[in-house]
Amino acid sequence: MKLGLFLNTQFPEGDVLAARLPELAEQVRTARQSGFASLWLPDHYLIGPVQMPQPVPLLAWLLREAEGMTVGCNIRILPLLNPVQVAEEAATLDLLSGGRYVLGVGLGYRAAEFTAFGVPLRERAPRFAESVGLIRRLFAEERVTHRGRFYTVEEASLSARPVQTGGPPIYVAAMAEPAVRRAARLGDAWLIVNTITLATAAEQVRIYREELAAAGRTPRERPLTRECYIGTSHATAFEECRAALHYKYSAYAAWGVGRQANDERSFGMPFEQFVRDRFLIGDKASVREEIARYREALGVDHFILRVHWPGLPQERALHTIRALGEIFA
Repeated sequence: MKLGLFLNTQFPEGDVLAARLPELAEQVRTARQSGFASLWLPDHYLIGPVQMPQPVPLLAWLLREAEGMTVGCNIRILPLLNPVQVAEEAATLDLLSGGRYVLGVGLGYRAAEFTAFGVPLRERAPRFAESVGLIRRLFAEERVTHRGRFYTVEEASLSARPVQTGGPPIYVAAMAEPAVRRAARLGDAWLIVNTITLATAAEQVRIYREELAAAGRTPRERPLTRECYIGTSHATAFEECRAALHYKYSAYAAWGVGRQANDERSFGMPFEQFVRDRFLIGDKASVREEIARYREALGVDHFILRVHWPGLPQERALHTIRALGEIFA
């Protein structure tokens, strides 16, 4: 069973990003020293006033701190991007990481991003499928000719070859049934996202396995992304991280449904109820039990955990990282 760090790279308006960079490096360094196997960075565009450095250059900057770890984006919003650019960047990151890069991809959902990139939302799925196929060919073949609905490549090769044979694996994030089935058909693994409940994830795992069997495919691994906080005690853990988590998920709710970021009704339920069976929050003993429960229910073997959100003190994130290292030791 592997442990990964999903790095928080989003910060409130008015925060000084230059001051946060050494903290991100310290989190990665602490994770590596604590036995974490992987490092993941998120991807978004035009999310101001929330501040967020872009994942590809930031990941390249962090590679020395993550030496020996698998690294990847969770996820690149693939329909927004030209697959040639994505393949070129992935091959270079595979080279820089010594063949330890994973290309995590997903459909995306924010209308503002699709409008800015000039991509109709209705084209997300066909663009995604065509992009994955073209990227795999660019990774694996010396010269590629591709004439598709959206992209054309004429007798061309990547500028830098990936280290991994056949190129970096492609992990597909999904949270709706059609997307989960697509992940089974197209991806080397399915990234189970942070926001779905354990019960929903269990049903989707059934669908994923059904589609895998029909396609005759075996996933590379079974990763799960969750929010995680290990507090000073089980009784106080939620209140210690509540404000930071609420800020983060209020932003998500506002992006998804257009409501005010400070409106608890954006979640459709009290925040305490929203968190239940979605996040791992407690003391070390209770989080250990929750990890065992998720593993048994879902059959996952790679826990990718985000331990920091805007406003949470750095020392609390580092405490969770070290405690998780002890749980997974």
